[in-house]
Amino acid sequence: MLSFKSIRARAADRKGGDEVLDSLLGPVPDNAALAAVPDDRILSTMASRVFSAGFVWSVIEQKWPGFEEAFLGFEPKPLLFQPDDFWHDLASDKRIVRNPQKIKSVRDNAVFVDRVSAEHGGFGKFLADWPADDQVGLTAYFGKHGSRLGGNTGQYLLRWLGWDTFIVSGDMAAAMRDAGLEIAESPTSKKDLAAIQAQMNAWAAETGLPRAHISRILSMSIGPNRSVEELRSYVSD
Repeated sequence: MLSFKSIRARAADRKGGDEVLDSLLGPVPDNAALAAVPDDRILSTMASRVFSAGFVWSVIEQKWPGFEEAFLGFEPKPLLFQPDDFWHDLASDKRIVRNPQKIKSVRDNAVFVDRVSAEHGGFGKFLADWPADDQVGLTAYFGKHGSRLGGNTGQYLLRWLGWDTFIVSGDMAAAMRDAGLEIAESPTSKKDLAAIQAQMNAWAAETGLPRAHISRILSMSIGPNRSVEELRSYVSD
């Protein structure tokens, strides 16, 4: 495998130096802090990622206050007591994006969040207690037990919540292949994801960097050399 030091140096050279690169990495994630995040914020973030998938994110962001109103502040228990008519009417509610399948996912994920919260003393505590070196296991759990939370949606959910998350983007996967990791161009198999997890863990131990930062450095080390301004807008999101 190519050393991560070499990968970082290449990324820094593409972005204009170490200081510029560091400014594009975002804050250091704090998994333990998620223990204090209430269930309604967890469910709200789940819904925002589900509705944003395959859609223009800025449109979802602009409409989000309407989503919060329509879905009762995303409090799981009040949502669980709503009759079928409540959910049926949301399909014609102009405050939100009227996608029946994604609306149903909010109902299903309210059940998911409520169950996990009851079992672990809060969904945020469940996330805080999950081993940081097993993101692949956590996203697999989302895919199995949540609604529409599989694949990249689960990764972005963790990133938006502040969990130390790597995103398997096309550039990130390309950088790992370039470094010598034998994975597919679009790595989605259990074998490929396990290999990615193992290498991310090795680099985290080697560098002391959060996995989220390693992921961003990998993505900036290869592929289209996006401008610093464009990348800063991603980090602020």
